[in-house]
Amino acid sequence: MRAWQVVTPGPMGTGPLRAVELPLPEPGPGQVRLRVDACGVCRTDLHLAEGDLVPRRPHTVPGHEVVGRVDAIGPEVGAPGVRLGDRLGVAWLASTDGTCIYCARGAENLCPASTYTGWDVDGGYAEYVCVRADYAYRLPAGYSDAELAPLLCAGIVGYRALRRAKLPPGGRLGIYGFGASAHLAAQVAITQGARVHVLTRSARAQALALELGAASVNGAYDAPPEPLDAAVLFAPVGDLVPVALAALDRGGTLSVAGIHLSDIPPLVYADHLFQERDLRSTTANIRSDGVEFLAIAAEHRLAVTVSPYPLAAADRALADLAADRVTGAAVLLP
Repeated sequence: MRAWQVVTPGPMGTGPLRAVELPLPEPGPGQVRLRVDACGVCRTDLHLAEGDLVPRRPHTVPGHEVVGRVDAIGPEVGAPGVRLGDRLGVAWLASTDGTCIYCARGAENLCPASTYTGWDVDGGYAEYVCVRADYAYRLPAGYSDAELAPLLCAGIVGYRALRRAKLPPGGRLGIYGFGASAHLAAQVAITQGARVHVLTRSARAQALALELGAASVNGAYDAPPEPLDAAVLFAPVGDLVPVALAALDRGGTLSVAGIHLSDIPPLVYADHLFQERDLRSTTANIRSDGVEFLAIAAEHRLAVTVSPYPLAAADRALADLAADRVTGAAVLLP
């Protein structure tokens, strides 16, 4: 099968990805194999390719926003009703041990033995991928394969980051950066009655934000037009942490969404944290986040902005993402 591997991590201009031919993977116990119909291109893939995220194994196939059809079922598949031809989604969280104290308390995203698609196990920059059936998602109707793909990480993890921000009903939300994840989280917040202020440097992203219902758009380092009850930082830029904290009203929360963030400059307690402002990280997601978010996507038709690329152009898609040339979500279509 055709696939891409991260061979020598480094800047996109150095060619960290290589197109290869690999044997067709066979599903193991509890797994199903999907024929990939679409795979989203996530900034985490970029961090892996460029070495900001240290590879867990050599020559990993990236990609963790996968939509495909079941074409083989391994032994001991316990997920009820999984059949050949079913359309399923593969997301970032690939497995957990199910026995540690974190899994026991419902925080499987913190499991020390957790594994991740496109990092620990091969992902969807390929024609086929294997996934544990109990970590695959049923997908809502009414979306194309390309539209569904970004929902599986950009959507799910953005939804968790939004929840971590503790946005009150009808609250004032700031969103810093407006890529694949942010443009979905903004829509969820708007459906819940929030007033959303988008802060991003990209003129195209600002235009998209207004089109989707944002109350205002400004530059990433600008002050929003009103104090914020909550904010989510999607841009992997540590310099924006004090900016976003300073924009919070009393009791507000900043949630940082992302596996990688550049260094945060020193904070001034009185300016950034006093008056019970909170700074919180977001680490992956639990499976129930995905179920909840996909139920919202089924109930409220989200506008998913997609930039399609053929699988053969995966390296170009990542280079475009690195250069901020992608509006919405880049998606590979094998």
